[in-house]
Amino acid sequence: MRSFNNLIVNEWLKLSKKRTFFVPYLLLILLSLLIGYIVHSVSPDMFGSAYEFSSVMLLSQGIGQVITILAIIGTAGIVSKEYSQGTIKFLLIRARSRTAILASKYAVVLIYAFTVAVIGMLAVFASGALWFGLNGGEAGLSEILTSLMYNSVSTVVYATLAFMIGILTTSTGVTIGVTMFMLMIDKLIIFREFYKYVLFPNLNLAAYEGGGAPMPGMTLTFSIVMLALYTVVFLLIGFSVFRRRDVA
Repeated sequence: MRSFNNLIVNEWLKLSKKRTFFVPYLLLILLSLLIGYIVHSVSPDMFGSAYEFSSVMLLSQGIGQVITILAIIGTAGIVSKEYSQGTIKFLLIRARSRTAILASKYAVVLIYAFTVAVIGMLAVFASGALWFGLNGGEAGLSEILTSLMYNSVSTVVYATLAFMIGILTTSTGVTIGVTMFMLMIDKLIIFREFYKYVLFPNLNLAAYEGGGAPMPGMTLTFSIVMLALYTVVFLLIGFSVFRRRDVA
């Protein structure tokens, strides 16, 4: 376990040493302040407090989607750049198995997505506190955490999808392009029975708030099971291809 932790630390150091590493965090802070200012200027009574503002903004219809996009962009090249820069051969000659090496990279993807989500939540709340104050409204900390959880589920699934595409294509540009395209069309709903088994309608867990559902016949448990299945399939495909690929 200690050697695996060392792999994770090594991957995190490689990621954090990039000159652009802190850009997504800075963007989130500035964007949160800007959106808070714009909303307050146009409609100062729209939100009763920072809690209401944050619980709405952290969903995928608000800054939550930006968090997902930044997590995808930040980790899209974690595997593909090893191929494009020719470092994959040096990586695989280590005593560690390919499975352990790839698992450490996936762990870093999740850690990075988590840090982006937490910084995003803090930035949104700080913006809400600045423009709407801390008192008033009906929402509280639980609503913020619920919105963060809903969006984090979507972020993890998309990050896993990007992780798999990066392994399959070994191209950072294609990985970002394909994942972004899917992110842009995931609001598309096709009212056919089969569509509830597709990934996209299951990503919006917030739709179940108040007894609703993205499509007839869908439940929260159904969507969670479907998302878990898709995530496992993405990982199985990625690990299978990575273990068998010839890099000689």
